[in-house]
Amino acid sequence: MFTLTTEHPEPSPQGIHIVAKPIGPACNLNCTYCFYLEKHSLYGAGEDYRMPDAVLSTFIRRYIEAQPTPVVEFVWQGGEPTLLGVDFFRRVVELQRPFAGRKTITNSLQTNGTLLDDAWCRFLKQHQFMVGISLDGPREVHDRYRRDRQGKGTFDEVIGGLKLLQKHGVEYNVMASVARETARQPLEVYRFFKEQGVEFIQFVPIIERHPDTDERNIGLSLAGPATLDREEPNTEVPPWTVLPEEYGDFLIAIYEEWVHHDVGTTFVMNFEWALNAWIGNPSPVCIHARQCGRSLVIEHNGDLFACDHYVYPEYRLGNIMADDLAQMVDKSLQCGFGTSKETSLPSRCRECEVLAACQGGCPKHRFACTVQGEPGLHYLCAGYRKFFRHIRKYLRAMTTLLEHGLPVSYVMQAVKGPLVIDLEKHAGVPRR
Repeated sequence: MFTLTTEHPEPSPQGIHIVAKPIGPACNLNCTYCFYLEKHSLYGAGEDYRMPDAVLSTFIRRYIEAQPTPVVEFVWQGGEPTLLGVDFFRRVVELQRPFAGRKTITNSLQTNGTLLDDAWCRFLKQHQFMVGISLDGPREVHDRYRRDRQGKGTFDEVIGGLKLLQKHGVEYNVMASVARETARQPLEVYRFFKEQGVEFIQFVPIIERHPDTDERNIGLSLAGPATLDREEPNTEVPPWTVLPEEYGDFLIAIYEEWVHHDVGTTFVMNFEWALNAWIGNPSPVCIHARQCGRSLVIEHNGDLFACDHYVYPEYRLGNIMADDLAQMVDKSLQCGFGTSKETSLPSRCRECEVLAACQGGCPKHRFACTVQGEPGLHYLCAGYRKFFRHIRKYLRAMTTLLEHGLPVSYVMQAVKGPLVIDLEKHAGVPRR
């Protein structure tokens, strides 16, 4: 979550963002579309995926020391990090404590929610962890792909975890994956979340490709990142990958309901990002940032990679136990990973009216070609373009409200008809 403002702050030192995978790809679920489970193939048989204490303590210390900004955000993902147990994260808090006077330290935990219990939630509440819980929608939507190792749907367990977070007052948001069938049920999904009392939602499109021969030979079941500088020979996607225009229609349908009824009470992060871009602020998320390369991933053994979508041997930057963290970040940028996102954009993107909002999308998924045959076009281009063009009229109205210090929720009145506001009467009204 972030604060929207039409005032552009002075440039500040760019921070480092590291997503920690303290249990690697180990998970108690077997979700059909998961791109991380297959990372088992990159390690030897019998690998212990639990992050050793020496790696954990070195990571925490060096991450805090290398962070140029006053806030250090620790993000713990997997696999499924709750498999490590509460005591592992008690150790995390213990190792962070000596640095609390120097920096503001925050923790976020991304979980499938199936292993949460009262003890977990008491700990998360006590130490102010932000929890992201993966839930795709109502039972028939969620259980289609999010199943356990026995092939059983996990909806009941995840809802149970969600209710425990709510019971204990843990700050949380929902990450909902949007697969092909999901995209055809936008309002069913959105209304379900509102019925469950969810206020913060992020929709993540599912995009993967089938692997090529070399990738199959090393045990991978999904293709690696796009090459950007040449036409991809492999553009075949699995049947659960969302279709571009259907993803755009999914977002549009939800946006229309949201902008008429829920502005200021339900926060869809995809919509917040769009308004943020329209105002002219830098993107708070890497997929819609002009460049990338400062959001790294640390694996359970201390290896650092350019991104969690780029955990492949050729993108390994070094190891936290042996290499300087700042230098590894510089290596990520200097090798072209960061700047190439911008410099390799096809002319269609450079000339696009919604470039400021899209910025070409995640490089991993830029495996399509333009009608002129230029490589490096994002797979979801048609959907992104459709969505961002549709919502421009609302973004203009919201920007006007912000410029006059008024709540963006007033847009709900505007969409019902002409909106007349007495600016003197509402001067000083807090923004929401």
